Amino acid sequence: MPHSPGKPASVRRRSVRRRRAVLAAAVSALLVGAAAPPAPSPQGVGDRLFPDLGNPGYDVAAYDIVFDYHGNDRPLDAVTTIAARTTTRLDRLNLDFSNGTVRSVTVNGVPAKFAPAKEDLVVTPSAALPAEGLFTVVVRHTSDPRNSKDGGWIRTKDGLVMANQADAAHRVFPCNDHPSDKARFTFRVTAPKALTVVANGLPAGRTVRGANATWAYRSEHPMATELAQVSVGRSAVVHRKGPHGLPVRDVVPAADRQRVEKWTSKTPEQIAWLEGKVGPYPFENYGMLIADASTGFELETQTLSLFERSLFTRDDIPSWYLESIMVHELAHQWFGDSVSPHSWSDLWLNEGHATWYESLYAEHKGGRTLDVRMRAAYEHSDAWRADGGPPALPKPPDPGKRASIFRPVVYDGGALVLYALRQKIGAAAFDRLEREWISAYRDASATTEDFTAVASQVSGQDLKGFLQDWLYSPKTPPMPGHDDWKAARKAPRKAPRKPA
Repeated sequence: MPHSPGKPASVRRRSVRRRRAVLAAAVSALLVGAAAPPAPSPQGVGDRLFPDLGNPGYDVAAYDIVFDYHGNDRPLDAVTTIAARTTTRLDRLNLDFSNGTVRSVTVNGVPAKFAPAKEDLVVTPSAALPAEGLFTVVVRHTSDPRNSKDGGWIRTKDGLVMANQADAAHRVFPCNDHPSDKARFTFRVTAPKALTVVANGLPAGRTVRGANATWAYRSEHPMATELAQVSVGRSAVVHRKGPHGLPVRDVVPAADRQRVEKWTSKTPEQIAWLEGKVGPYPFENYGMLIADASTGFELETQTLSLFERSLFTRDDIPSWYLESIMVHELAHQWFGDSVSPHSWSDLWLNEGHATWYESLYAEHKGGRTLDVRMRAAYEHSDAWRADGGPPALPKPPDPGKRASIFRPVVYDGGALVLYALRQKIGAAAFDRLEREWISAYRDASATTEDFTAVASQVSGQDLKGFLQDWLYSPKTPPMPGHDDWKAARKAPRKAPRKPA
């Protein structure tokens, strides 16, 4: 064929090479983009109230956490070791963690890449983790107690305590910070030997080296991260025996040991009273941690409930009322600690039950009858539901106020549901239900649907519709046996003393 007129051949060849180079570069860029891992991002287990809390793909079996305390105005040096099992293949895994500096991460002993993503720490191991396999993560980090407005470390007059509910454990240590993933804990804390360190569970040794002492504690039962507790301060530890020889240890400001004894000495009697209602105490020990701090709440940290010092040094609180607060936190050891909520929407199971036994104890000690309290709760219930949602469908926390999920509707509103249930099935069946519930889900987490199923089984009645109305309706149903009870138009939105 004759040669077509146009550019010289050498020019055409250079043009073709340029086009090929541009095309190759474009293809390469597409391939690199397709192969590049996605940017680190927070994950969650789908909790309706805290969408980014917890992490999918693995279950934690145990935490081993080392803290080196330098004073309550300085970050602690820390090493958190997590033993877990994958539930799916993981190219990367997320931990909940913020409010500290990460220095290094290893997975199965091999250095791993890591990057923050909001309040997550995204870890990329050197090799993908296979499904159904055991693995260990070691994070070397700091833990900063200086910013406690969102929970975590609470600075006391002479040290630190923890207050991790509902979503603040990850402000202290890397973890899977959701109550659906419970694990055993070991704490090893080094502090000046003049101070006392106490944590959840039983002591596992104390060693002294120079001016410092290292204290170890180990839990015998799995625990939700939000229930972890470590106390450092000038404390006295008072030991006594509870029912069946149960070890009871109270951690109190050393200067107040005698002053608070009249209150702490009541714990064995309170444990015995609750055992008579719901069965054996579920853990290896118990005690009160009285902290010299202004928190505005009390907290059921597992085996070692946290209380404000001012509660026990004032003289204007009736004894029956203070004791009922003590019983509220003690009742949580069964309801909320041993049997934990599977999601934060199941919070009423914790607070409704603790309020229930608090109310019964107030009746037992102070003559404040349960019926009177529940009638008042019924009058306020519609307003509480309008303000905070139904008991088992609470509204999300107010912006910037994570603890605002702890509204009256899950406290007295939750107890009111239990009162209605007892009215429906009778006192004997209700008492059996309480014991069966604790037995069936001991050391586990459970849902509102699980409670409904157990209640139906124990009572021999299909309670799904009944409890559906009481737990999820925007309006309070009629109270069985009390047709004269009426809901008021308005109710005070009085905040509870404690966030959980």
